[in-house]
Amino acid sequence: MSETTTPEGANSQLGQCLKAARQARGLTLKQVAERTGMALSTLSKVENGLMSLTYDKLLQLTSGLKMEIAELFNPAVAAPAQGRPVTARRSISRAGQGQLINTKFYTYTYQCTDLIGKRMVPIVAEVRARSLDEFGPLLRHAGEEYFLVTSGRVAVHTEFYAPEILGEGDGIYLDSTMGHAYLNAGEAASAKGVCLCTSEAPDLYDQLRQIASREEAPLGADESSP
Repeated sequence: MSETTTPEGANSQLGQCLKAARQARGLTLKQVAERTGMALSTLSKVENGLMSLTYDKLLQLTSGLKMEIAELFNPAVAAPAQGRPVTARRSISRAGQGQLINTKFYTYTYQCTDLIGKRMVPIVAEVRARSLDEFGPLLRHAGEEYFLVTSGRVAVHTEFYAPEILGEGDGIYLDSTMGHAYLNAGEAASAKGVCLCTSEAPDLYDQLRQIASREEAPLGADESSP
């Protein structure tokens, strides 16, 4: 079975819904092509209403994007009145689970890693470094973030502000492109918190993983806890 080329505009609804679903996942056409195994030129023609897809190709497309076929043909689902498609995505992180990065001075456990193209990256953080010399260079990445201290005391160092001490239940919201670091300022061996990083950049998770992995321990890193 093969794709069917049609007059311009005949498949505008399919194209609009595909574009809406793609943008909702923060993906480029090239990334959709990589995830689905479909030709970039074919996807471009579909989005522009110049080509329809056979059923087997629709299955290939929706399977690669982890979505329902109905989403490609229902404008109410793909482009609701609020202006943003409803993806109906959901992911649950159980206690002790997540993608782990472990270093001498901190441990980051990334949550909900089964979802791709997230605009928000949730991280459970355990901070042990007590000085910038231990922690290393200030972190910088796209977007903004919120850090909530769940236990202990955390010293927040930023590029343009004096350090602040946060206790349990305290939080800070900051511009992530500004240099920043979280240090242990309590008596316990470590302080813990939850960090939510958000950005329009579709590769935010990859940016954060690359930064956090700079001092990754050689053993036990990047493994999923049972």
